[in-house]
Amino acid sequence: MRIVIDTNVVISGTFFGGYPRKVIESVGKNGLYACATLEIVDEYEEIVDEMIRRKQGHLRRDILKPFIGGLKMIDSFTKVEVSRDPDDDKFISCAVDAKALYVVSGDKDLLEVGRYQFVEILTAAEFCAQHLR
Repeated sequence: MRIVIDTNVVISGTFFGGYPRKVIESVGKNGLYACATLEIVDEYEEIVDEMIRRKQGHLRRDILKPFIGGLKMIDSFTKVEVSRDPDDDKFISCAVDAKALYVVSGDKDLLEVGRYQFVEILTAAEFCAQHLR
């Protein structure tokens, strides 16, 4: 199964744990693959850099390297415009082009969309309850 993971889930899972971490740690196991575009990976890294600056260098820059190395990188050509926040549309566009069934997110604007074509938008807790045991 292919999924797309929103930046807030990646960051929460990497630094704080809980259901987001369970999603992150499940990628690459039992046929679960996370897909991303270069634009999405750039956003992941930009937010990590911002957190490192806030913590005054007490976090390692390469903390996302294992996760990013396991992503299925895709080129996204579909332009979706459905979220109240246009910056969130890239996650749905990626899911459509990757033929991913889910976007896992904690973003209220994305969650409000709920579904776009065949892509369902779930929280990390919902995804874990439905697909990870």
